[in-house]
Amino acid sequence: MAIRGDDKPKSKRTGINKYFDIHKPVFWPAIALITIMIVSTLLLGDQAEELFNNIQSGVTDNGGWFFVIAVNIFIVFSLFIAFSRFGNIKLGGDDAETDFSTMAWFAMLFSAGMGIGIMFWSVAEPIFHYLSPPMADGETAEAAQQAMNLTYLHWGFHAWGIYAVVGLALGFFAFNRGLPLSFRSVFYPLIGDRIKGWMGDVIDVLAVLATLFGLATSLGLGVLQVSAGLEHVFGLPDNIYLQVGIIVGITAVATVSVVLGIDKGVRVLSELNVRIAALFLVFVILVGPTIFIFDSFIQNFGGYLNSVATFSFWTESYSGTNWQSSWTIFYWAWWISWSPYVGMFIARISKGRTVKEFVLGVLIVPSIITFLWMSAFGGSAISLEMSGIGNIGDAVNDNVATALFVFLEQFPLEMVTSLIAIVLILSFFVTSSDSGSLVIDGLTSGGKLDAPVGQRIFWAQTEGLVAAILLIGGGLTALQTASISTGLPFALILLVMCYSLHQGLKREYKENQQRIKDKERDSYKELVKDAIKNQQKEKEQ
Repeated sequence: MAIRGDDKPKSKRTGINKYFDIHKPVFWPAIALITIMIVSTLLLGDQAEELFNNIQSGVTDNGGWFFVIAVNIFIVFSLFIAFSRFGNIKLGGDDAETDFSTMAWFAMLFSAGMGIGIMFWSVAEPIFHYLSPPMADGETAEAAQQAMNLTYLHWGFHAWGIYAVVGLALGFFAFNRGLPLSFRSVFYPLIGDRIKGWMGDVIDVLAVLATLFGLATSLGLGVLQVSAGLEHVFGLPDNIYLQVGIIVGITAVATVSVVLGIDKGVRVLSELNVRIAALFLVFVILVGPTIFIFDSFIQNFGGYLNSVATFSFWTESYSGTNWQSSWTIFYWAWWISWSPYVGMFIARISKGRTVKEFVLGVLIVPSIITFLWMSAFGGSAISLEMSGIGNIGDAVNDNVATALFVFLEQFPLEMVTSLIAIVLILSFFVTSSDSGSLVIDGLTSGGKLDAPVGQRIFWAQTEGLVAAILLIGGGLTALQTASISTGLPFALILLVMCYSLHQGLKREYKENQQRIKDKERDSYKELVKDAIKNQQKEKEQ
């Protein structure tokens, strides 16, 4: 089912369609709103940042309880779907084949969903919580355990539960119901063919804005970490020229990758990222406190499982504090605001997976890898801090972007590992950028999986341009808070999506059962016919 009547596959593109094949009701409004938001953010300056901060504070302070309920619903719903009668439904139908190997699939999942985040926060966040835990005295053994429990909470099953719901819904309606791979499609059971009209266009425009600004602000803020790392390690001047140069370089590589497409570009880079990250992780485990890392990983995982119910439903009702607004609620809003991008990319690479395989693969594998990573880096950092070595806490308080590099200074080959860390951060940025470009490309082309190369280049360049402009103009932080504020309305949308997905899966299951019955009936008829023929032959003989 296509959005436009003229969206028929073309064997050869000519004229403007050779470079662009846009869905105008989404493409042009998105471009206009992007321009308006950038210009107004830059012109208003500090006023814009104050306005967005006030909005974000209002959302997190007054809507925190709603985020807590919603995120828990998402993870429970995803597990329910996986282990229900719908678990054996395959994305794309019974005869669908997977496009990527399981290893390549996991690599792309991890790179798109968490890659750059764990590079930035793997040392900094556990140290933050260790120094100032919400429910313990700082710089104690109890604070250390609580720090890792909270870090696991923020980066584990709950975050991936959000992505699993969105990715499954998008993949199911695209591959099983024949709808475009677009955010509007998941609402088909609720609004029917109206997804083809203005209502569907509005949904897709909002998804484009959330994806572009989420990527642009992350790109810009992450570049600040790379720039700080280059200054810390190599003495390069940490200024706007270096930062814009980094953005230009990332955008150039991302453009090449997005031109090559998912199989030759994103997949290859994602697998390379995971291999480098695995070697990096193994190095830290071997040269760091090896036994402590494995001991703490087991204890941290047990502590997380033991405390997950408490922390998952904790709303600071009796303490009167506001710690969650800056951490847990902030993370829930951030993951939800990123879900259109990550969910759509996951959906695009998951054809041929069963519902159970999809949910468990998205939930468990990336989470376990993240837990081990956080224990190796964050747990080791806490161990060093408890021993009075390295002054990592001072580095976190002084400039959080340098925390990883100060941590690496405590081990051999610090120059080499710091360089590898910078390369890994940059490569994760590239995979985030090019996968995001492919997602926006699909949204603005009416849900096509194969839009022209020129259109892919346009969006890859646009992401870098927006990040550079906002970095120069000082509007990155303001726009980041604005993108976080979209978490509340998107949480409502995702709850509706859960209902819509359940309805779609229920219909698919009934149709599958009916097909099985029809096959059994046809087989029975054939057996009866054969039996009658055999009887007739016996009589004739």
